[in-house]
Amino acid sequence: MAIKPVLKMGEPLLLQVARAVEQFDTPELHALIQDMQDTMIALDGAGLAAPQIGVSLRVVIFGFKKNQRYPDADEVPFTVLINPQLTPLSDEMVEDWEGCLSVPGLRGKVPRHTRLRYRGHDPWGNTIDREVSGFHARVVQHECDHLQGILYPMRIKDFRTFGFTEILFPGRSLPDE
Repeated sequence: MAIKPVLKMGEPLLLQVARAVEQFDTPELHALIQDMQDTMIALDGAGLAAPQIGVSLRVVIFGFKKNQRYPDADEVPFTVLINPQLTPLSDEMVEDWEGCLSVPGLRGKVPRHTRLRYRGHDPWGNTIDREVSGFHARVVQHECDHLQGILYPMRIKDFRTFGFTEILFPGRSLPDE
């Protein structure tokens, strides 16, 4: 369909709580998902939330086989998750580097739950219910934060671990977020 511009930190829509999807399997929903997928792939993203392209709906996509922005990350299956609900499966948290297409050129260490269960729906209204860990769990939490109006810098505990990619990772060729 189309590669959409990604809103950047400071845009008011990124700070809003997104509305629930009320109707599944509609041409509008499928068009939104295709636009999100085209945009995520074009920008080599690990995931994307509808608010990032200016649509305040509870829709996220994520997944990749290999991603040059996260070269050490395990494969995450491509998923469209609508009206997600996250449940941590333990209190264990781990800090790791995150970037975001809405916060270009920056990275920061963000604490996230190591294991969680996510539930929601696919574009046709079928239930998705998975238990995940590691980078998969991190990506889901990051994308679902966008639906609550939260950007990853808001979760950083130590701002000494937040900065420009080329300064934090000198000599490492990472695409611009």
